Amino acid sequence: MAIDDRRRQHDLSKLCPLMSLCGTPLVEGHFESISDLSRCLLRGSRPGRSAGDAAALICSALCAETADGDGDEDRAGSRVSDLTCVTLTLVDRLVSVQTELGASSQLCSYAEEVTVLLHQHTDLLSKMVQQFQAEDQIVSHLAAKSVSSYIFHQLQTSRVLHPVWQRKTVQAFHSPSPSADLQACMWSLTDVLKRLMKGHHEDLLMELLAAFDSSLSTLCSKLLSDDVQPVLDSSSSVHRGTTLCTLLDLLEVLTASRFTCGPAVCLPSQRLSHIHSSALLRMASSSSEYFVQKRVLLLTKRILLQKAGEDMALGEQKHGPLCDDVMVLADAVLQAVARGWLQCLHVESECFFGGVAQERGDEAQRPDCVMLRAVGLIVLKSVDLKLQTAGGTGEVSSREALVCVQTLWSFLRQCRVRLTETPHPCCWPGLLFGEQDDDMMEAAKALLSIFLRHRLNSGSRDADAACASGCNPHCHFLLLLRSVSFDHSTLLDFLISTETCFLEYFVRYLKYVGSDWQGFTRACQRTDESEGEQGPKFRLSGFSVRPAPVPQAAEEIRPASGIRLVDYGSSDESDTENIDVSDDSRNNREPNSKQTQRPSSQTSARVVSCLSQLRQVVTRLQTKKLFPYNASSLLKLLAQVETLQCCHH
Repeated sequence: MAIDDRRRQHDLSKLCPLMSLCGTPLVEGHFESISDLSRCLLRGSRPGRSAGDAAALICSALCAETADGDGDEDRAGSRVSDLTCVTLTLVDRLVSVQTELGASSQLCSYAEEVTVLLHQHTDLLSKMVQQFQAEDQIVSHLAAKSVSSYIFHQLQTSRVLHPVWQRKTVQAFHSPSPSADLQACMWSLTDVLKRLMKGHHEDLLMELLAAFDSSLSTLCSKLLSDDVQPVLDSSSSVHRGTTLCTLLDLLEVLTASRFTCGPAVCLPSQRLSHIHSSALLRMASSSSEYFVQKRVLLLTKRILLQKAGEDMALGEQKHGPLCDDVMVLADAVLQAVARGWLQCLHVESECFFGGVAQERGDEAQRPDCVMLRAVGLIVLKSVDLKLQTAGGTGEVSSREALVCVQTLWSFLRQCRVRLTETPHPCCWPGLLFGEQDDDMMEAAKALLSIFLRHRLNSGSRDADAACASGCNPHCHFLLLLRSVSFDHSTLLDFLISTETCFLEYFVRYLKYVGSDWQGFTRACQRTDESEGEQGPKFRLSGFSVRPAPVPQAAEEIRPASGIRLVDYGSSDESDTENIDVSDDSRNNREPNSKQTQRPSSQTSARVVSCLSQLRQVVTRLQTKKLFPYNASSLLKLLAQVETLQCCHH
């Protein structure tokens, strides 16, 4: 081993005499030289130093920390840390510039030559891996970032996994207690996985996962076990919350990688978040750090919605049919709710960038809306998934589902969420999710699915009875339209956007309203009676929103007759049940009739007017081939609403 080390040092000494000048007296000179190299790379110009000089300078700069200082030790240590940080950033830049679009061929060639000299003649990666355990957290993080850049580059170019990094990571995952090494190794592996997923390197991704599969299982069993508290002792120099958050990031990437590679291929490490779902839920209710609880709940929400990794821009995901693992997580949630898990959750006051909002006199603080939305969607989506797979026990499952939903509303009351001036339970979803469009649509879709499954299993056709549990889909849709002031352009934005599931929810609701128009009109009439001109006032502790009042005069509604209804054809949404319009009723009305009819409900008139305007705009856009997808089935459903309004008026 000593002979090999001397040979490496000899090779580097032949490249540049700077290698023999490594030491603290040269730190100032090193810092300026390293900074000059960094500035050249940032400008996109080739540095004046030769590749050999640059490689020797970088290597000696990383060795400077072992030299003895002459003066104030704190000041010398700070100077060495600064030099190490700049050097690690430079190494990272040398690797990334080689694949950067727009970089000149001369600069790429220079960076490649320096990188080869560093990693083949000086074993620089071993030196950077040693920095994982640095006391300075910035140095440790930059070392992990630089190492992951090189590992990704090496996998791309030679499909070889560096043995030093692999050995260090496996050793850290099997270590008996958390350490700085463990955090750096988890972060580094997470970053490499994300880079492979963004670059669509599915084969390399699976090879990397296979190399760490068993050690990842060991890591999760250790950190997510029941005795995690004594393992993560607060007296340790490693922050417990940081370790757990780094693990949660790794779990999310592992879960997302399953959908990147396709549902047909799955390793045990890609199922860890589902396998340890019960442990994650326990962590959400028992962890001493509030931000850890919040991260666990947000991860659980994204997994249930099959949106793991969505915020990381990991590329297109290949979602297949509903997998059994998601049902395992949903079952774990419902079992936890039945055991009183919601009552064990701690919800703090609303947070923002500056900290926690302070109380003003008698005004109570708002609860953490992000936390409450996560809990709400976790419960609602779990109930929805459970009903989808209920099988022959549908009636029992439906009753249990409604109990879970009512338990959720009770939890919200305990968290200082309340309604003012209207006790209607169907207002809870809009109150809880109204500030976040994507969550609002997911909740509306889940509640509609819960209602339809319950109606199918129980045989009940009365939507009004669902108001008691806050699951009347007509109420939810009316409140949604009121929240956007019955603006059809807002609905158009939702239809075009891919950021929410509004299209799926909207089509399903329009199909349902065609089979229960009487329930829709009753909901509109109740809205008119209870709201008057001022409308309901929703209150989330100290925060309130008053929707726009209903105008005195209802707008004139014209039937959709004369419009050619396009058949569904081969559309995936080709369900013609309850959407056929009677030819007789259509023939009995003239398209150009100027007779105006005074509707019995102002709210109903505004809803139909909004949907009519939406239909006209979508028709215009589709005719000009400006709409992003074929909206023929949607237009047919919208026309049906106008026809039903005229038939029942």
